[in-house]
Amino acid sequence: MGTYQAAPPSFPPYSMHTFYVLAAASLLISGAAQAQDKPKSCPYDSAHFNLFKPVPRTQLRPLRPDRPGVTESPFTVDAGHFQLETDALRLINSREDGKQQRTWKAAYAVAKLGLSRRTDVQLEVPLYKIAKERPAPDAPWQRQASFGDMAFRLKHNFLGDDQQGPVALATIAYTRLPTSGQGAVEGGLIVPMNVELPHKWNFDVQLESDLNYDQEAHSHYVRVMPSVALDHEFTEMFSFLVEGVTQWDAHHAGWRSSLNLAPIISIGENFQADLGTHLALSREAEREFFVGFTYRH
Repeated sequence: MGTYQAAPPSFPPYSMHTFYVLAAASLLISGAAQAQDKPKSCPYDSAHFNLFKPVPRTQLRPLRPDRPGVTESPFTVDAGHFQLETDALRLINSREDGKQQRTWKAAYAVAKLGLSRRTDVQLEVPLYKIAKERPAPDAPWQRQASFGDMAFRLKHNFLGDDQQGPVALATIAYTRLPTSGQGAVEGGLIVPMNVELPHKWNFDVQLESDLNYDQEAHSHYVRVMPSVALDHEFTEMFSFLVEGVTQWDAHHAGWRSSLNLAPIISIGENFQADLGTHLALSREAEREFFVGFTYRH
């Protein structure tokens, strides 16, 4: 008798086809699972970046300047990069006890330099100012042109500078020097906070406390200025800011408030233009009109 050999198992053609499909699907699912298990890399992993080792331009965060409102941004400039925020022109009108004041500011610039992941240093350079004052309605205007008062500012972010969460918080300390030849040294502390809301809305709140100088009284006085702002990004190019500001100081009775409106136009990732107005809600509040821009390099 011949030796019997069992035939190797055979699979129907459709069974082999199903096997290959399932194997390929398993590999794809396994790869996707491994990719999801990897922690998301921060777009600004700047723990190893500093002033002398700049953040690559491909990893820069969205442009978030302090302008155009009174409420500033809690976000700092990327490490090793330069940012210029400028009032190209600003007109300020104020009235108090029958005295009228009008101030033109031109090329008021704030130059910023990112030092580290959460800290930047700023230099406020007010290039030109024209101040006009009329002590009574029928009196002639008194005009004075000068260089403004320079200020040194330091911003440090404590929360949310990597923009991975909805809340960001920072502090800004500044000292203003009487480089115009009038006044005295001033200073203050600013605490801005940003809350990112759904559907491209942003809510900002800020508390500012200053030690200012009164030239007529030859003495310093304290000012407190809280503010809130709400902005919406309608498109990648256009957004709009609505802001409420109120302030109290030791030389005035009561609070002085204003409503601020500013459209913002973004051109590319590193340039932003804005213009706006401060509408006085109380008699002694200042009325302002401005146009300016921000550039990052």
